Amino acid sequence: MSLTHEDVARIARLSRIAVTDAEIEAVGKQLNNILGLIEQMQAVDTDGIEPMAHPQDVSLRLRDDVVTEPNRREACQAVAPQVEKGLFLVPKVIE
Repeated sequence: MSLTHEDVARIARLSRIAVTDAEIEAVGKQLNNILGLIEQMQAVDTDGIEPMAHPQDVSLRLRDDVVTEPNRREACQAVAPQVEKGLFLVPKVIE
């Protein structure tokens, strides 16, 4: 598939990229190279190949789930304007 000058101009306009008439040729060549690479990748037979999340078989190192910060709920609620049953009360803004 080869893009015409009109195709490149339309793609540039839709993507809000300012491309001059002198640049259309170079941009068109770059876009055609990208589309050619996509066609090559689509031509590869991938039947029976399992999708991978990472090219290497790696696993994440997990840390222990330990609380590192103290519970400051009471200190935060002590300076709140209105607290009822442990909840911050805010004025209604949508009727």
